Amino acid sequence: MATVSFKNVYKKYGDQTVVKNLNLEIKDQEFIVLVGPSGCGKSTSLRMLAGLEEVTSGDIYIGDTRVNDMPPKDRDIAMVFQNYALYPHMNVYDNMAFGLRLRKYSASEIDRRVKEAAAILGIEHLLERKPRELSGGQRQRVAIGRAIVREPKVFLMDEPLSNLDAKLRVQMRAELAKLHQKLKTTCIYVTHDQTEAMTMGDRIVVMKDGVVQQVATPSELYNNPKNIFVAGFIGSPAMNFIDCTCIKENDEVCLVNEDGFKFLINDKKLADKLINYHNKKLVFGIRPEDVRGVPGESSKENCQRVRVDVVENLGSETLVYVSFGKQTIVCRFMGSPKHKVGENITIALSPNRYYLFDKESGVSVID
Repeated sequence: MATVSFKNVYKKYGDQTVVKNLNLEIKDQEFIVLVGPSGCGKSTSLRMLAGLEEVTSGDIYIGDTRVNDMPPKDRDIAMVFQNYALYPHMNVYDNMAFGLRLRKYSASEIDRRVKEAAAILGIEHLLERKPRELSGGQRQRVAIGRAIVREPKVFLMDEPLSNLDAKLRVQMRAELAKLHQKLKTTCIYVTHDQTEAMTMGDRIVVMKDGVVQQVATPSELYNNPKNIFVAGFIGSPAMNFIDCTCIKENDEVCLVNEDGFKFLINDKKLADKLINYHNKKLVFGIRPEDVRGVPGESSKENCQRVRVDVVENLGSETLVYVSFGKQTIVCRFMGSPKHKVGENITIALSPNRYYLFDKESGVSVID
């Protein structure tokens, strides 16, 4: 079994705490992604698991074995780095075989493992080339192959695709997902790219300032973010946020602000709960795809008259940036642009697909 456990793990550099009370259980054969902005502690957490950083306090387990004081070479893990770290004077075959030779494997076993890994990755024809003769994507495959031949309990990947161009990143994402299905090995993957996280992870760990904000499946993170940070970090374009005040008006609970925003809460259960927030500051959140255009000037509930500021034609869809008062939001409409910069349009906000957060704490107020 290759489960991984972080139990009350802290990492400090002097007075600065970069990982705070990390508690995480990773299942055998799970592909889990640590995601967050630069400096959130995700790579440091990975490096502590690899043994490249010391744990300040707490415990890390691989299976049932506590590995805090175990040398990296004895942890039965393999790590793929952002910069490939290939030996320039060795050909691809020797780069992939190097770690096995250090561990005194037989020549026949080394040959079997290298050729099997090369076949899985489609790089058999590159085995005699030097790294300088390879493209970025080919170098990354070699780096992954060097990890595969080890047949470790756990794969660790630290932003392995960040040096590749956009098209190759998409291709490599799919290949890594297929590779994980073939190898059925526990994989822990670090990235700052939420699209990578959403498309690859069985579960995602969202981190900020060294603290885990939420651990969930991609679908759960997207549809039920626990706080305003997760809501804004997951999704592209990002969720729209509107500062507002909760009021009760004619036995109805509404969200309003000074820019003319007004949103009626139709959900009776939520409306009853929001009585506790009367005259308090909230943040209303709605994703771009949950805003739709309405012909003409509608006076229907939860419609808003807005001005078109920017139109981005993406072919299959159009992003339209609109404003009212000091507020700017983005709408995602299907198809080609139907709106022009400077015109006034009416938008309708979904009465069922929205989010509410406490302004002070940032925590979701919707169960």
